[in-house]
Amino acid sequence: MNCIHITGRLCADPELKQTQSGLSVCRFRVAVNRRFTNKQTGEREADFINCIAWRQTADFISRYFQKGGWIELSGELHNNDYTDNNGTKHYGMVVQCDNVGFVGNKDGSQSAQSAPYQAQQSTPSNYSQQQQASRQAAQNVPVQQMPQLGDLSEFEEILSDGDVPF
Repeated sequence: MNCIHITGRLCADPELKQTQSGLSVCRFRVAVNRRFTNKQTGEREADFINCIAWRQTADFISRYFQKGGWIELSGELHNNDYTDNNGTKHYGMVVQCDNVGFVGNKDGSQSAQSAPYQAQQSTPSNYSQQQQASRQAAQNVPVQQMPQLGDLSEFEEILSDGDVPF
């Protein structure tokens, strides 16, 4: 199974373009720290991974992510080999992103919590994107007090024997 999951920082602002047929495509590069430090230098090294996203995912990335920001993504690793005009063969790999999410808090501190955005190209609306929009809207709504209930003395408490009526 070809599945890859990456958490890292964007090396530059994502580059959004449109194909001739009008599809959005976003290319970007993610710096991912290795698990262990280099024994000789004592520093943690990083790998720089090329990524690509299409359609709604591409639009989402270009709108909400920028250079230096944390990003979490999952997708497939694709071979990106080509031969140039001189006949020289070039080898490369690219991650085709299916799911993208935020990492950390608004103040920039990293957190284990993330709000993934799942690109579902067969459905017109994306649940995660709607969920994020509702969270943002809820943050801007002033806190309201609970409405007061009227006089409840007319109602009597119903005692149950625990039997389910069906």
